Amino acid sequence: MNSDICSLVVDNCGRLGHYNAMQCLLNDFKLNRLSLTKKAFEFLPVMAANEELLRKSTQSVIDMLHEVGGTCYGTGVYSLVELFCVLGSFDMAKFVIETTERKLSYYGVFIREMCRRCDFEGAGNMMDEMRMAGCEPNAQIYNYIISCLLRNGKKDDACKLFQEMKEKNCPPDALTFEIFIHDSCKDHKFDIAFEFFDEMVSRGLEPRLSTHAVFIKGFFNSQQYGEAYKYVVGSDDKYSASMNYTLLASLHQKRGNLVAAENILSEMIKKGLRPHFKVYMKVLKNLGKSGDEKLALDLQQKFFQLEHRA
Repeated sequence: MNSDICSLVVDNCGRLGHYNAMQCLLNDFKLNRLSLTKKAFEFLPVMAANEELLRKSTQSVIDMLHEVGGTCYGTGVYSLVELFCVLGSFDMAKFVIETTERKLSYYGVFIREMCRRCDFEGAGNMMDEMRMAGCEPNAQIYNYIISCLLRNGKKDDACKLFQEMKEKNCPPDALTFEIFIHDSCKDHKFDIAFEFFDEMVSRGLEPRLSTHAVFIKGFFNSQQYGEAYKYVVGSDDKYSASMNYTLLASLHQKRGNLVAAENILSEMIKKGLRPHFKVYMKVLKNLGKSGDEKLALDLQQKFFQLEHRA
């Protein structure tokens, strides 16, 4: 059984009030190292008539999870926090944390949900609470908030938080920079995007493949096809070069630029780079359908020669 099915069985026991059966199930799940999801405890807010009863029922579940231990305790407590946060019952989620333990991952659930609701003030206050509890926010926490701020057009606030990261000795990670790069490319501000890229590299961080994709798609969507090509040609290592060439070929294929897509695939094959087979086949078939049989045959021969060399 998977986690969702197991969790639904636990939830059913809760709705029926069969807590002894629930504990037996949890013990079995622990032996099989099965995890729980928030679906396991959806009965709690449904069955409780008021907040006092809800706290009492939640405490009973926490006590049971503690007694069972193992994966059921760790994933169970996390799921309780997640459930109440998703429902907007942040006081209940805090009750769970205060009753169990104050962990960074639990606070991360708060931050994520508050960001989803665009409650940036609440997220900031939660970060203060984290620090008071001895849990310093990490890059993932900052990334949640920065990403949401940028999506909502609050660039100045995002940049202030970025500066705060550095001042609080929480080094930005590769994803932090990618978030700013994505936002800059979306607005076609590629000079600013490259400033973030250069700072990332200067910190010794390896750009993610998705960061390269952001630049390529950004140039392509702004119809700067030459710049997209120059970026791909400048790829450093073989793996990222293969992915970048294939992405650019795929973008041209989807736009109907089949000759450009074929040229890019041919160039990468000549360099000994293997294109993604699915992209290669799409370009090949579309060339055939468009009547460019000579180009299709030429591309096919190059691909077979590459396979033979491998």
